[in-house]
Amino acid sequence: MIAIRLERPADVTAREALLDLSFGRGRFDKTSERLREGRLPADKLAYVAVDGGRVVGTVRLWHVSTGAGRPALLLGPLAVAHDRRKRGLGAALMRRALRDARRLGHQAVVLVGDAPYYERFGFSAAKTDRLRMPGPYETERLLALELTEGALEGAYGLISATGSVAPKPDFAAVIARAKGSSVVPRAA
Repeated sequence: MIAIRLERPADVTAREALLDLSFGRGRFDKTSERLREGRLPADKLAYVAVDGGRVVGTVRLWHVSTGAGRPALLLGPLAVAHDRRKRGLGAALMRRALRDARRLGHQAVVLVGDAPYYERFGFSAAKTDRLRMPGPYETERLLALELTEGALEGAYGLISATGSVAPKPDFAAVIARAKGSSVVPRAA
């Protein structure tokens, strides 16, 4: 039985493997990735779908500003394991993410994706014509959903990353553990 739940730290390796299989290593070249890199997803808005302990789906939401300082969330990436596609799992992840974002008081969500897929959730390009991504993208794929009516009224400009910065790993401690040492070198 598949369960959708909040992502846990133990899910990271499996989630990243799923994203690599779904999008390939080129996923790091996408403009949306520029808004995610070095950031943490929005609190209580990162999900995995698990079947028998195996991560078979994922979606995350990230804090952004939709030009002129209007807060919103960036959705993505959304991925489902190849052997679980065409069963409604991606839609279930989307509905959970959007329901919880609305419940937590967020007002708008933007994404870069296929309009025919995301239109069924209420996304469209109607409110994105004056917004820009920080790099190359196909303008017709920049979509938005207002969770609160009027949230993107008059929004314009560059979409930029906001939210919490991810902590930097302590590489000296990692190297020391890998070598079996209990002594952790200090930074100079």
